[in-house]
Amino acid sequence: MPRAANPHVPSQVSAEGKTRHEVARLLLEQGPMTAVVVAEQLGISPAAVRRHLDALLADGEAETRDAPRRGPRGRGRPAKLFLLTEPGRARFGHAYDDLAVSAIRFLAEHVGEDAVRAFAERRIEKLVGPHRSAITGSSDPAARAEALATALTREGYAASTRQVGAPAPGQNVGAQLCQHHCPVAHVAAEFPQLCEAETEAFAQLLGTHVQRLATIARGDSACTTHVPVTAGQPAHPEPVSTEPPRTAPLRSPEEARIPNGGKPA
Repeated sequence: MPRAANPHVPSQVSAEGKTRHEVARLLLEQGPMTAVVVAEQLGISPAAVRRHLDALLADGEAETRDAPRRGPRGRGRPAKLFLLTEPGRARFGHAYDDLAVSAIRFLAEHVGEDAVRAFAERRIEKLVGPHRSAITGSSDPAARAEALATALTREGYAASTRQVGAPAPGQNVGAQLCQHHCPVAHVAAEFPQLCEAETEAFAQLLGTHVQRLATIARGDSACTTHVPVTAGQPAHPEPVSTEPPRTAPLRSPEEARIPNGGKPA
């Protein structure tokens, strides 16, 4: 059955423009997807679809990532999945974002900032909670970060990890968790509590302190979180305490002369 005319496309737009809009709408509703699937869904030739996809890529309205391989690795490049970027989604408006912002504003005005914070914490818990056991199954923060990226990708965040720093004896290395898409970026731009709650949840899941380096909500191309990893140091199941360290008791002169500081062997 042919797709119904889109009421959001002005009548004066050319047929070429209408088709491109339909390609973009399909990516919005069902993406990420390959060019072949787009062509099948719209009933037009793959060559025509690729022309529109190339135009969306050139305009920064779409991006690609490699499709996951199924079965044994074959020859040739992996198929490309196409998905919309934030500018690509903007062509369809942000009515849901506007509604969410209005709702959280109402919450802040009539209940208070603590309610906004509680909402942000509840939201991220519902997002990552079902994946908790898969993420915390390893004691290695880097492995946990990779599992967290997999979980976030399944939730629509298009996340990945990469190692930073060269491993060497006694040298700190780290991983960077990158989220290439954020479904709530427009809302988080006004309510950073969403990003703050997310960062704290990441630290708890990874068992180490983390540092946010960039966010889509602030205009960056991706949300990037640095995960420090010390070679040979396992992750802890609970976040590190934020209480100030206790002052060590003064040692006697006799203890000070002992090489190990008077500690039991």
